[in-house]
Amino acid sequence: MALPNIGALFQGMAVTLREMFAKPVTLQYPEVRQPVAPRFRGRHELKRHADGLEKCIGCSLCAAACPADAIYVEPAEQTDAARYSPGERYAARYEINLLRCIFCGFCEEACPTGAIILEHNYELSYYDRRSAIITKDKLLVPAPAPDQSTPRALRDPGNLYAAIPPVKGGVE
Repeated sequence: MALPNIGALFQGMAVTLREMFAKPVTLQYPEVRQPVAPRFRGRHELKRHADGLEKCIGCSLCAAACPADAIYVEPAEQTDAARYSPGERYAARYEINLLRCIFCGFCEEACPTGAIILEHNYELSYYDRRSAIITKDKLLVPAPAPDQSTPRALRDPGNLYAAIPPVKGGVE
């Protein structure tokens, strides 16, 4: 019968004793958050332009690029009375199923307007499957507060002709 390696036994006990007296690395989670890397891909967000219009034009390229088929976009035509995005169409319905999403970032790369961004939010927990489907109202970032120094006609996103300055001296 072979004798046990006493050196390895003492080496293992030394590691155990060293770790017993080391200061634990603990974050007080809700108050102190773990910093993430700059390229971290977390929960999706739909961005807006500075004037409050949605960047999403309803092209569905993000849904086509998604390998997990987790994105559903239903485009709709815009009217002059109801203006949601600067294009001819907008996303009337935009949903992301986070149970299917693999957070690859292909949707972000496929978007021609930079509307969908994977931000740094990593707190993704759900109690049922239905709440894991994120709809457009939860994805859209809030509209920026309008600048009160600009005239109201320029702040109104429904007014298409507000940004066109009047011609001096009458009609050309």
